[in-house]
Amino acid sequence: MNLTKSAVDKLEAPNDRSQIFYRDEHLKGFALRITNNGIKSFVLEKLIKGKVRRITLGRYGELTVEQARKEAQKLLGKIATGIDPIAEKQSDAASTITLNEVWEDYQKARKSLKPKTLYDYNHVMQTVFPDWLNKPLLSITKDKIVNRHTMLGEKSGQAYANLSMRLIRALFNFAAGQYEDLQGRSLITENPTKRLSQTRAWYRVDRRQTFIKSHELSAWHDGVMQLESEILRDYLLLILFTGLRRQEAAKLKWEHVDLKAKTLTIFDTKNHQDHVLPLSDYLYDLLERRKQNAISEYVFSGSGKGGYLIEPRKQMIKVTKLSGVEFTIHDLRRTFITIAESLDIATYSLKKLLNHKMGSDITASYIISDVERLRKPMQLITDHILKACKAKIE
Repeated sequence: MNLTKSAVDKLEAPNDRSQIFYRDEHLKGFALRITNNGIKSFVLEKLIKGKVRRITLGRYGELTVEQARKEAQKLLGKIATGIDPIAEKQSDAASTITLNEVWEDYQKARKSLKPKTLYDYNHVMQTVFPDWLNKPLLSITKDKIVNRHTMLGEKSGQAYANLSMRLIRALFNFAAGQYEDLQGRSLITENPTKRLSQTRAWYRVDRRQTFIKSHELSAWHDGVMQLESEILRDYLLLILFTGLRRQEAAKLKWEHVDLKAKTLTIFDTKNHQDHVLPLSDYLYDLLERRKQNAISEYVFSGSGKGGYLIEPRKQMIKVTKLSGVEFTIHDLRRTFITIAESLDIATYSLKKLLNHKMGSDITASYIISDVERLRKPMQLITDHILKACKAKIE
């Protein structure tokens, strides 16, 4: 039909289908689409690179018939010269997508990110890159990356500078896979953080290697035992004797402690694998005593919003003053690891006790390491720690 204003005004929505098309008899490919809810839109249908593509020009009312016809003619001219308007539109969209939009899409795609990780990442985005959030991703150049990395290293610390740029690197890598043209080619062709690698500008930050030495354990334990709070004492001791991460210990619930089987289980771990640990005799006695006085679903209850114990920094400082031993919660985990390694415990058993992934080791996949096989090495580690504390733990 001849698409004119009067003709378009008379056309009604289809009753028996979701949409209907009225194609113009003068301009091939130009058409009007009407959906069953009465929305009228102009479209252009054309063979592009061997496939019939449909391009929406706009709604009737927002565009007149003549405006839509002119837009269709303009697009037909581009197609005739080998330009793909759909790919061009996608490319234009990619050039304007902001860092914040990529960050939002990244969060939707990475559903397995833990709350703590999301919190840390959001903190980086809001404190390090607030001036970049609403700017196009492609406006973040190599020079900007290097300058911001240097500035962060000087003002916020080298480790924090590296962390921030690793997040930006991850967002660019995500964007490269997420946003493509019709041929499946990435619309993000370069990651500007590569310059940090190419120029070896990443800061070299040595991992913290501190732990409580064997000759310090007795004094440290004496300091812990002078704390007034039994919850805090037992919390610190449990981490030392299990090597658990601080949040794993803090969020431990009684329903995950099996005193009959002498085990405890940590769910939702860092590597997403449930972690079952056998209880040594000492740990069994500690948890049995705590169970008798349980007042919460958590083994280590706290007054915070979550209901579990928050890292007791003030009490840790008190232990340091009493013992002369400076430490962090993670130092207790490293102490457990160091002692376990010194006892020549089998690698597979050690990794299981620490809930480390086996990686690509094919042999490891054939070894069935159940909790009972870990009971002996666990008891061995406990006995060594008790001895280092000069048997002062009852």
